Amino acid sequence: MINIAFPKGRLGDKVCALFGKAGFTFDGINGGTRRLVFVNEELDVRCFLVKPFDVPVYVERGAADIGAAGKDILMERSPDVYELLDLKAGKCSMCVAAVNGFRDDMSRILRVATEFPNIARGYYAGLGRGIDVIPLRGSLELAPVLGLSDVIVDIVETGTTLRENNLAVISHIADISARLIANKSAYKFKGGRIREIMRRLEQAS
Repeated sequence: MINIAFPKGRLGDKVCALFGKAGFTFDGINGGTRRLVFVNEELDVRCFLVKPFDVPVYVERGAADIGAAGKDILMERSPDVYELLDLKAGKCSMCVAAVNGFRDDMSRILRVATEFPNIARGYYAGLGRGIDVIPLRGSLELAPVLGLSDVIVDIVETGTTLRENNLAVISHIADISARLIANKSAYKFKGGRIREIMRRLEQAS
């Protein structure tokens, strides 16, 4: 049996729809149930729902053979997995944003609020810019407005929340979307089936 880790939430809904389009359906998965495990006996495939940040953990440690994880999480966590395919779902961008009119004062450390400290450090290290990372979980737009940080590093989809809080994107870090990942051992021993799933997903995306 192939075990698949799906992310919960909006991205998971999009990924589930893509798998369904590719022929991998799971009865009851879209019914508002609190169930976490769903099995397609006919295809010998089982999927389970986990928090998005946990998908690479389940795949890396072998509880799942494959999974769908956002590129942002893969960049932040750097799990020891194979990244097989861009699923082209949940497209957005990882960006730096600041209050309109912001000018970086290079004479002092830049304060960066983010849910992605490793991405922020890596990006600014590449620029040779010293930063102070302020870890936050959600509502990042408040940080520069209230003077807690100078900038934020966050995912931007439409930019509406930024605009409504007088913020704007000042630099682009990376394009983000869901990626199909695989456990390295599973890919060795179940590679034929995993590649077939990948082929069908490519055709469906």
